[in-house]
Amino acid sequence: MLTGTAAFAALATPAFAQDSQATTPAQEPAATTAPAPEVDAPTTAEDDSANDIVVTGSLFRRENAQTALPVTVITSDSLVKAGITNTADAVRQAAADGAGSIGVGFTSGFSAGGSAVSLRNLGVSSTLLLVNGLRSANYPLSDDGHNSYADLTSIPQVNVERIEVLKDGASSLYGADAIGGVVNIITRKQFRGIEGGAEGGLSQKGDGEKYRVKLLGGIGDYGNRGWNLYVGGEYEKNGKITANSRGFPFNTLDLRAIGGRDNNRADDTLTTPTPNAVVTRVTQTDLNNPLAGSVANATSPAIFTSLTPLDQCRFGTFSENTSSRVGTACAHDLTREYVEILPPQERYAGVARFSVRLGDSIEGYVEGSYSHNRVDITLPPRGIRQTQAFGGSPTTSTSNPGIVLPVYICSSGVNCATAADRQLNPNNPYAAAYANDPANGAARIYYLFGDVKAGSVRKNELYRLTSGLRGTIAQNWDWRVDVGYSRDNLDLKQTGFANLNGLVKAINTGSYNFVNPELNSQAVRDSVLPAITSLSDSTEFTVDGSVRHSLFELPGGPLQVAVGGQYRKEKLNNRSANPNLDVPGLSTAQAFGNRDVWAGYFEISAPVLDTLELTASGRYDDYSEGFSHFSPKASFKFQPIRQIALRGSYSEGFRAPTFAENDPRSSFSGFVGYNPGTASPAFKAAHINNAGYYANYSVGRGYVGNPNIEPETAKSITLGGVFEPTRWLQFTADYFHVKKSNLIVTGPLAGKAIDAYYSVAGQTFASAADAAAAGCALVAAVGAGYSCNVIDAADPFALNALPRLLVLNAPYVNANYDIVEGLQFTAAANVPITDAIKLRSRLDVQETIKYDRHLDNGDVQRFTGTVGPADLSSGGGTPKWRGNWQNTLDVGRFSLTATTYFVGAMKGVATDQGNLDTSCAATIYKDANGGNSFCRIKSFVYADLNATLDVTKDFSFFVFVGNVTNTRAPLYANTLYTTQPNYLASWHIPGLVGRTYRSGFNFRF
Repeated sequence: MLTGTAAFAALATPAFAQDSQATTPAQEPAATTAPAPEVDAPTTAEDDSANDIVVTGSLFRRENAQTALPVTVITSDSLVKAGITNTADAVRQAAADGAGSIGVGFTSGFSAGGSAVSLRNLGVSSTLLLVNGLRSANYPLSDDGHNSYADLTSIPQVNVERIEVLKDGASSLYGADAIGGVVNIITRKQFRGIEGGAEGGLSQKGDGEKYRVKLLGGIGDYGNRGWNLYVGGEYEKNGKITANSRGFPFNTLDLRAIGGRDNNRADDTLTTPTPNAVVTRVTQTDLNNPLAGSVANATSPAIFTSLTPLDQCRFGTFSENTSSRVGTACAHDLTREYVEILPPQERYAGVARFSVRLGDSIEGYVEGSYSHNRVDITLPPRGIRQTQAFGGSPTTSTSNPGIVLPVYICSSGVNCATAADRQLNPNNPYAAAYANDPANGAARIYYLFGDVKAGSVRKNELYRLTSGLRGTIAQNWDWRVDVGYSRDNLDLKQTGFANLNGLVKAINTGSYNFVNPELNSQAVRDSVLPAITSLSDSTEFTVDGSVRHSLFELPGGPLQVAVGGQYRKEKLNNRSANPNLDVPGLSTAQAFGNRDVWAGYFEISAPVLDTLELTASGRYDDYSEGFSHFSPKASFKFQPIRQIALRGSYSEGFRAPTFAENDPRSSFSGFVGYNPGTASPAFKAAHINNAGYYANYSVGRGYVGNPNIEPETAKSITLGGVFEPTRWLQFTADYFHVKKSNLIVTGPLAGKAIDAYYSVAGQTFASAADAAAAGCALVAAVGAGYSCNVIDAADPFALNALPRLLVLNAPYVNANYDIVEGLQFTAAANVPITDAIKLRSRLDVQETIKYDRHLDNGDVQRFTGTVGPADLSSGGGTPKWRGNWQNTLDVGRFSLTATTYFVGAMKGVATDQGNLDTSCAATIYKDANGGNSFCRIKSFVYADLNATLDVTKDFSFFVFVGNVTNTRAPLYANTLYTTQPNYLASWHIPGLVGRTYRSGFNFRF
């Protein structure tokens, strides 16, 4: 699909193009300014009497919307011509969207299923989303466990008039979280008639099907009768795309064929769990407790037995025959079997608005919307061996020392070794031989629950209701009051996790069939792996009002002043899916909060000369949690001649702590991939007899809300110009520099702490416990708040060696600062070749010159052009260049649009993972020879093609070809997020999907 750049090329319409019916010459987005906390939208065919508009970033109406701020304007007409079907796709293609951007393709993230934009690389929690100038309730799940954002996928598109993207700090008018900029989605004020459309398509591979219908109808002549009512709805369904369908290298972690490593341990290592259970004999210290299995194996070498008959292995077998392990088991490639590139998704939404003129000088409106978004995510199956839930007792861990199958089972599952109805365990191949010695006949099990789908179904419902009045007093005092309420309800159903009590009982009773899991009844599966449903919600209530007035005339026009106030009530109930801590391995992330925010703001516009306009604004916010902030801003526009306008701004802003960050009831633990064998050759050498122990795994990091956290602050400078050498050509260039201080960070030294732990791997210890104690002492020395939370069981094949670190405690702190600077370029040309033939060309490009994080200890983490910050969102990295170029040829009733997208090259290094080096020597993924041949991630360029035929003035037909050249995504050997096998979900999804086809029609009458 033509993800949204088409629109963004239309951004090359400055703020003039805010009226989708207008046909002004070359118009550029960055030269624009868009509406402020105001619901005023551009005039439509139903209401063309007003010539003035309000643009985001200002409170004032004006004829010329080209002000001092860089704003991208995406009109509804642009969306239709580009074939863009949802708001998320439109916004996320902006060149200003950078590091931390969230797409639906990241299925294993905390807030999987949501979508958000990160302007200027400053993060989704530093980019403010507005709908008609009012905030919307945040997605109830936080990105990375603590970053809040409003979900783009839940905003209906059927009544969108335009989208304005302000690429500049805007806390002086909008308050917290507008450090990176503002996305303001503006809906139609009135509509009369009926319009709609339908479309369908699929990928060249025959999957990823897409269907969409929309309908909008309205009655009432607002101009003559003083009222208008419209209602509408839309439905969209997208099919799944699996990793296996896209072939090598996106369907496996085994890159030996191209000189890489084999990180798929499920076809060569007996201790790697798969859906076919493997066991080895150990002792059991408590015959009533399957968690009391010994770490040490009963034999040397350890003998492993497959519970699945080897002739029934679907993908063949493999064998190990070493001094440590002997056995044969079923082979698997779990990536190929289970991973999805895109999950199936279904969306439907409804909208309605009633506008009424209450008198000669008063207007009112009521608007509502409902959106339902369902995402069905499938992940690789969960293992029977899991660490305890974060905050739970280590005695509930099924991996430390390890879960076992006993010799005897019984109907009660209690004290089976002596029960009257005891019987030998059919799941334990050693049971018969050790019937008289059950303590030495336990079977340690390695297994994934492949008979139950692992994943989640996320149903998100967003309700919005807004109303307002606006009018004029004494002919020159304009006032407005808006009230908005929104609620986001999330129903999260997770499957594939074993409940500890149910699992223990099933093992002791023998009810779960590990030999042939397909024979398990649904009742047994439900008792062991019940679906886990958690309900979360967030709400936002806003009352906002302002008044504006022209005081007196200056040489360049009237001096205007506007003042306003706002009250907000924000609530969050993000309930833990694991409140009883009885599901090992399941996240315990939770966040709660309830606060009141009072604010007052002002803006002054002073056109001191015909060629010079100065603007100043400021806002004071007071939070019930005990902190407050004043945010000033000043800007100028100097236009000595029509062809040149110079502009600039200085602003200060802040990001308020999220409820996950500052409420002590909130907590979360996250996991990031780590390869101890690569990071520590000494650790690999100590565990050389157990490849699974030093292979890539996930390290957990736990955090709890800190009520003493303070807001982040930012200072921004933007300088640039708008150049219009001819009536049909316009381009802009802007430089921006942002210093974001007092960062709210989760364990900024976590990478160093992990490295510190593994630094003792080469030393000699009396036991694994002593080794762990030495490693944990070094972790604590890294800084306050750092400590070991969970240590893995000792390696059965190296009982005195350093065990793995499973979970690290790390603090929320205000620390460090970011420096982000870059250049933004746009260009637009509307070339009238003949009366019947026109060429429109639009360009949107951003270069990130610098994205540096300065740590308190003096270290600098440099992210530009790398996959860092890897701990942010999907670890998508920070491309130095992003851009899109759209060209449209209009020939009579026929229109052909080609949009080219560009993502720059990157390196596979991340300086937030313990190494500050940005050269290829620091490549996270080493090739088979330990070299850096996988360092470079190539640039990615692809193009979409859309052809539209206006059959009549009211009916058009289109054909769309996405990724028309079928360009493949560049290879990125991703060891940090293995559910994105060898690609970056933030930037390269179209290269995974490949060529797509869609066709449809649009009508209006």
